[in-house]
Amino acid sequence: MWVKILLKETCGKFFDYRTRILCTNSMKIFVTGTRGIPDILGGVETHCQELFPRIAEMGFDITIIRRKSYVKDTMTEYKNVRLIDIETPKKKSFEAIVHTFKAILEAKFQKADIVHIHAIGPALLVPIARLLGIKVVFTHHGPDYDRDKWGKFAKWILRMGEKTGMYYANHIIVISEHIRRMIQQKYPDKKNITLIYNGINPVFPARSTEHLQSLDLTEYGYILAVGRLVKEKGFDKLIEAFKQLSPVSIKLVIAGDADYQDEYTQKLKEMCKEQKNIRLVGFIKGEKLAQLYTYARIFVLPSTHEGLPIALLEAMSYNCPVLASDIPANKEIGLPEECYFKSGDLSCLQQALKKQLENAQTERVSYNLSAYNWTNIAGQTKEIYNSLIL
Repeated sequence: MWVKILLKETCGKFFDYRTRILCTNSMKIFVTGTRGIPDILGGVETHCQELFPRIAEMGFDITIIRRKSYVKDTMTEYKNVRLIDIETPKKKSFEAIVHTFKAILEAKFQKADIVHIHAIGPALLVPIARLLGIKVVFTHHGPDYDRDKWGKFAKWILRMGEKTGMYYANHIIVISEHIRRMIQQKYPDKKNITLIYNGINPVFPARSTEHLQSLDLTEYGYILAVGRLVKEKGFDKLIEAFKQLSPVSIKLVIAGDADYQDEYTQKLKEMCKEQKNIRLVGFIKGEKLAQLYTYARIFVLPSTHEGLPIALLEAMSYNCPVLASDIPANKEIGLPEECYFKSGDLSCLQQALKKQLENAQTERVSYNLSAYNWTNIAGQTKEIYNSLIL
């Protein structure tokens, strides 16, 4: 049934993308499962933006298929990565499947050697790529069926996507040890699994405070949280804990946005109404975000679900004191025990915040982040590609 729907959705539109001639002197990799790059909200999107330009520098012919509804530019290339935009319906329960189906057909038309599929939902279509004679690498970014936003049917589809990807992909990449343990328990006979972490870039602390001033913030005078405005990020708990503590002269800043303006997003906005010490600043990148990380008194990640949290790693790269929920993905990073609080427990979050705020937090913290180097990650991914073709 869903195959017929996909074919109907594709009919009449697919051949609109036949305007480019690709090089034939290097391995062709097509990437799907992401909304796109550059500077599009999402962990998978950040992952792809950092990883694939580095792989392109190694001589691979990389094409990322973007979802046109998320694209706000007219770029056809980004740092030696080709960009192709495809129309997809902007519906959270359907767009990823439609997009992946079209991307696989595009990859076949342009004679791709490998399709690299990100996330378990798009992985449902791995068998189609294999039937078309294309090798598939599947990156498992986490069990999305645990996310609160999905209903029962959607969660079943996501579980099927994970299962399909595990059985039919030529190679599976996982981004954390927690995910590797989980899928090895489910699929003990699978041997083609490689752990390759998410990464972060070397950073330099921001010197300007211009963006802070525009938000009426002072250096080390605010708590920072970064992420999409979705239920599993736990921002409602953070807001509630902050409001009950009512710390003098400290503000709470949440940087992020939502793909869809749903009931939870509206709830957060209602909670922050008439709260002079709380700022919902939307999705920001670059220098503005660097300033927020550099001068945050504490970074807090109250998630109930993560793959491997890039925002937490970014905060650590700025030597920012951090607090995180004690879910496995966060614990895997190996912070001192006092940096964790019980996930979903408002009282524990309040106590952890209170303790951190009582400490002198203008001093920065040094972390060992050597395992999260993007150049090494690109090299590991390249070896997987080579193993499938050479």
